Amino acid sequence: QVQLVESGGGLVQPGGSLRLSCEASGFTFSITTMSWVRQAPGKGLEWLKGISSGGIVTTYSDSVKGRFMISRDNAKYTVYLQMNNLKPEDTAVYYCVKGAYGATEKGQGTQVTVSS
Repeated sequence: QVQLVESGGGLVQPGGSLRLSCEASGFTFSITTMSWVRQAPGKGLEWLKGISSGGIVTTYSDSVKGRFMISRDNAKYTVYLQMNNLKPEDTAVYYCVKGAYGATEKGQGTQVTVSS
């Protein structure tokens, strides 16, 4: 079955950086678009970035433009989210998603807290 395991979250000061990882299994990762979404306390899911099997990136949210980058390593069945210049409003649980915008299969999430 599909498994998505996120890691790399934690507590970081404003202006800092984190790199999230998502290890996938149970499907053919190399031909699958992957995405990252987040959910802040009391808010709905916010779609952030997607990356196609061929590495074409789609940015879904203006709030992360120029700060967050998505990448993938098909050999490692892993998708990454590099987050730079983090802000308190980036505090959320971050999930990787199997598929493009609107897909529903996601992992258990990793908490990112941005605070001084």
